[in-house]
Amino acid sequence: MPHTGSVTVRALRLLESFTPAAPTLTLGELARRSGYPLTTVHRLTTDLLSWGALERDANGRLHIGLRLWEVASLAPRGALLREVAMPVMEDLSQITRENVQLGILDGHDVIFLERIAGQNAVPVRTRVGGRFPAVATGMGLALLAHADPAVQDAVLSAPLERFTDKTITDPGVLRRTFASIRRTEVAISDRQVTMDAVSVAAPIFSRPGVAVASVSLVVAAETANTASLAPLIRAAARTIGRALG
Repeated sequence: MPHTGSVTVRALRLLESFTPAAPTLTLGELARRSGYPLTTVHRLTTDLLSWGALERDANGRLHIGLRLWEVASLAPRGALLREVAMPVMEDLSQITRENVQLGILDGHDVIFLERIAGQNAVPVRTRVGGRFPAVATGMGLALLAHADPAVQDAVLSAPLERFTDKTITDPGVLRRTFASIRRTEVAISDRQVTMDAVSVAAPIFSRPGVAVASVSLVVAAETANTASLAPLIRAAARTIGRALG
């Protein structure tokens, strides 16, 4: 990683060193992962600790601080959506007992704004605040289907990662999938992320044709009944969209 940039940029890049697989790091690990000299890392972490963006655990390892989450939770794209969507998501969770997720499109990825874990539901690989390649997920497909053609072209011209044998990586097939989603307002990701899960998602429109988010159910592949889930998720998305309007 280059050592150029303002102090603010370097501090933000340092924070990017933390990942779900590495949520706590030592100063030395931060230096190796960021590419910054140890002296720079020490100086930056001192400031970040003082402000609350970083905290130390009982073993002296560093992790993301609660203050950073408090500030991030104010992001308008997420705060209003979560406030409006949560009652609908809770109802959907009670009805289905399945995983319910809310997300937005950011570049080529879906960012997960909220998730309600279903009782005894299939495990999922997502986390609130995390991101995942959009083309493999139900929520991402629902959003890409209604995205600007330039966004679709950019996503489909980039290398598409395969997660399972079911992951669709053919741009032609994906374009036909987008067209089907636009007709039905429902996207289905059938074992594209893991072989034990199916995602059924629907776009949330702030106004006709403008999808600002999507909501999904993630269910066990062996018992998934997408025909019965599709009307539920579509109705939930429309309810959230009306509330946004």
